[in-house]
Amino acid sequence: MINKSLLKTLGPGILFASTCIGVSHLVQSTRAGAIYGFDLVWAIALANLFKYPFFEFASRYANATGTSIIDGYKKLGKGILWLYFVITVATMFFVCAVVTVVTGGFMDNLFLITPKMENIGVPYPYLVSPILILFVCVGILFAGKYKLLDSMIKVIGAILLVSTMLAFVLALLNGAKGDVEFRIFNFDDALPVAFLIPLMGWMPTALDLSSWNSLWTVARIKQTGYHPKLKETLFDFNFGYLSSAILALFFVTLGAYLMYGTGDTLPKSPGLFAASIVDMYTSALGGWSYWIIAPAAFSIMFGTAIAVFDGYSRSVARVMALLNSSESPENSSDTILDNKINSNQSSTIKIESKKIQYNATLVVLAGVSFGILLYTDVLNPYTKSKGFKSLVDFTTAFSFIVAPVIAIINFILVQKKHVGKEFEPPLWKKILSYAGILFLTAFSVFYFLN
Repeated sequence: MINKSLLKTLGPGILFASTCIGVSHLVQSTRAGAIYGFDLVWAIALANLFKYPFFEFASRYANATGTSIIDGYKKLGKGILWLYFVITVATMFFVCAVVTVVTGGFMDNLFLITPKMENIGVPYPYLVSPILILFVCVGILFAGKYKLLDSMIKVIGAILLVSTMLAFVLALLNGAKGDVEFRIFNFDDALPVAFLIPLMGWMPTALDLSSWNSLWTVARIKQTGYHPKLKETLFDFNFGYLSSAILALFFVTLGAYLMYGTGDTLPKSPGLFAASIVDMYTSALGGWSYWIIAPAAFSIMFGTAIAVFDGYSRSVARVMALLNSSESPENSSDTILDNKINSNQSSTIKIESKKIQYNATLVVLAGVSFGILLYTDVLNPYTKSKGFKSLVDFTTAFSFIVAPVIAIINFILVQKKHVGKEFEPPLWKKILSYAGILFLTAFSVFYFLN
C-alpha cells in the first residue's frame, strides 16, 4: 500500500509523462514504426537512457534545495540564466505551435469540427480547432494553475495508459498487417539522419524542458505543504519517466504492426494525419475500438498542450523574476513591525507580479504560436507546403541540438558543492551522465555533418 506521504508527492512525474507522451509518441514513434518498422528502436532506447540523468537531476535539485533548477542557473551566473532564457525563447513558440496543431488535428478528428464549420459557412473552418485548443488551454491555466492541472493530468494519464495498453495487446494478438521484421540498425539505404535526430529530439521530450520537473516539484510542495524525502521525489519522477519510455515502445510497435509494409502513407495535413493514426488502429482492432483510440489520442495531446503552456509560462515567469531580482539586505534601522509589514507587502507584490508574468506569457505564447501556424500554412488542408510534419521535424531537431548545453549545466548543479553530499547522485549516474553528454554531442555534430 502506498503511504500518505508518497501520495502527497505524486503528481510532477505524471505531469512530466503527459508532457512526453504527445508529439514524440503519437507522431514521431508511430512514424518510426510505420516507415522503418523496428529499425529505430535502438535510437528510442538510447535517447531515453542517455537523457535520463539530466531530467532526474532537475527533480533532485528541487528536492535538495526547495527551489527550481532555474534558480540554480542563476547561481552559476547570470550568463547561464540568460543562456537558458535564450534557448527557451528560441524554442517555445515552435514547440507550442507543434503541440497546438497536433492537438487540434486529433480534436478535429474526434468532434468533426471542420466539417461542421464548413456546413454552416464559417470562413477558414480549419482554424477553429486550434483556436479552441488555445483558448481552452489558456482559460484553464488562468483559472486553476497547478492544482487543476495536476488533477486533470492524472485522469488523462489513466485513460491513456489503459487504452494504449489494450491497443498494444490486441495488435500483438492480431499480428502484423505488413511484412515487418524484428531487426536493429539494418537499413536498405543510408542511416536516415533527417528523421533520426528529430525522433530523438523529443524522446522522451526536449531536454531543456527538464526545468519544468523542478518547477512542478516545488509547486507540489507548496500545494501539499509537505517536503518529500529524496527517494519519494525520485520515485514519482522515475514512475513517470519509465511509463513514457515503455509507451514509446508501444507506439513504435503499433506503427510497425499496423502500417509498415502496407503501402499506407501518413498525410501532411494535421487533421488527416490524426484520422489516419486512429484509422490505422481501428482497421486492425475493429470499429468498436474507435471510441477507445480517438478519445485517448485526443486526451494525450490535450494533456500535453496544457502541460507545455503551463511549463513554459512558469519557466519564463521564473526567469524574469530572477533577472529582475534586486534583493538587498534589510535596513537595520527599521523596527520589527516595519520589517513585518514591508515583508508582507513585498510578498503580495511578488505574488501579483508572478501572476502577471505567468498570464502575460500564456497570452504571448498562444498568439505567436498561432501566428507561426498561419505563416507556415500547415493548418490549411489544401496547402502546397510540406505539411506540419516538416514543422514537427524542424522543432524536434532543434531541441536535440541544444540538449548538450542543458545536460552539462544540469550535471554541474547536482555536484556536492551545490546540493550537498546527501543529494549528490551516485557514481553510476555520474558515469551515465558523461556517456550521455558524449552521446548528445556526438549525434548533434553528426547531424550537422550530414
